[in-house]
Amino acid sequence: MKHSANILKLLLLSGVFCIAGCENDIEKINTLTNTNNFPEVSGKKVEIVYSDSGRVKMQLNADEILQFGKAERPYIEFPKGIHVVFFDDSLKTESELLADYAKYFQEEKLWEAHGNVVANNTASGEKLNTEELFWDENQNRIYSNSFSRIERKNMIYYGQQGFETNQKFNPLRLKGSNATINIEDEADPGQNP
Repeated sequence: MKHSANILKLLLLSGVFCIAGCENDIEKINTLTNTNNFPEVSGKKVEIVYSDSGRVKMQLNADEILQFGKAERPYIEFPKGIHVVFFDDSLKTESELLADYAKYFQEEKLWEAHGNVVANNTASGEKLNTEELFWDENQNRIYSNSFSRIERKNMIYYGQQGFETNQKFNPLRLKGSNATINIEDEADPGQNP
């Protein structure tokens, strides 16, 4: 009997410690149970095709997509990166964008791309490398606040603190800029090569 009384005391004492150790912090509980923190839509190996008037304009491929439509700033997240191809009216690749991570704020029509961001303009031969890129569709503005390397015909531009331009990439304003110019030697018409 004495043995069972000691076990009962031990169980009661451990129960008191367990109850005393629990806390009901409403903020913590709300954070854990808030449905805005969970995606409404998710998918793996996603391909999104955007068309206008029956013409394909863009194709987006992503390994993972998460849509947070109830968040304070609703957004779509691509945590494993994106590959976007833009097409001209003949369905030829006009340009493409790759990034390790991307986010699209739906109401603001603002794209963010981070990590090994590469943009190629197939038609002009221009190429952009940076660690972050923002595209504000409403303002027709593309910009970065990180070191950016922009390659154009016979020139390479460096924006130490990024760049700013429009969707056509013209004009281009570099922040903290410099450039490298490749000049080909022209043979003197009087000399034989």
